[in-house]
Amino acid sequence: MLSSTGEASAPDDYDWLMTQAGGVPVVEYCGGTEIGGGYITGTVIQEAIASTFTTPTLGIDIRILDDAGAEADTGELFLVPPSIGMSQDLLNRDHDAVYYEGVPQIDVPLRRHGDHMRRLPNGYYRALGRVDDTMNLSGIKVSSAEIERAISEVDGVAETAAIAVSPPDGGPSRLVVYAVAADPAAADADRWKQEMQKAIRSQLNPLFKVSEVVIIDELPRTASAKVMRRSLRESHQ
Repeated sequence: MLSSTGEASAPDDYDWLMTQAGGVPVVEYCGGTEIGGGYITGTVIQEAIASTFTTPTLGIDIRILDDAGAEADTGELFLVPPSIGMSQDLLNRDHDAVYYEGVPQIDVPLRRHGDHMRRLPNGYYRALGRVDDTMNLSGIKVSSAEIERAISEVDGVAETAAIAVSPPDGGPSRLVVYAVAADPAAADADRWKQEMQKAIRSQLNPLFKVSEVVIIDELPRTASAKVMRRSLRESHQ
């Protein structure tokens, strides 16, 4: 089998990978150092559907809450402590403030983890990126991962990172897409912008407008290969 963790993955890429590998499954696994492993995964005894998780990991439970703090199929994912491996302290940060302060109160205690998750009709789960990568465009919330999936087939584009930026004089957030070209000599920001807008209109919502496409040599990443969208937001002019 194959395994994947880190950035939310693209279904088409993983369908291709499973086919090339002879039909073996890609077992998705999501977690973090601060919980000593993963909280949601795939297994080898359930059908592998590209870019989805099938179950919380052994010894842990999860809740998905909407903006009002009610349980929902799409929203912010919280962990139900305790679980072996969960951190008890942080260096140079307030552990309780980071993981527990302001967390919604329901029937069980919750610990903040910061992932945006969707429970699918078949009971599987799809990661939508980090909550802090969620944008509010035209009054509608959407994750960077959803935007990036919609524009992933634009010809000539190797990788993208979608961010929302606030105009200097205030007002609604603007959708900016950073794009890495498959062939730098053929990069065309204007054409890409038109094609990305068309893809977003047909696959997501016509109210989402691409304000700008910025061509970049490579996307900034952490040591574990996660795209640093926050860095792009901070550096955008």
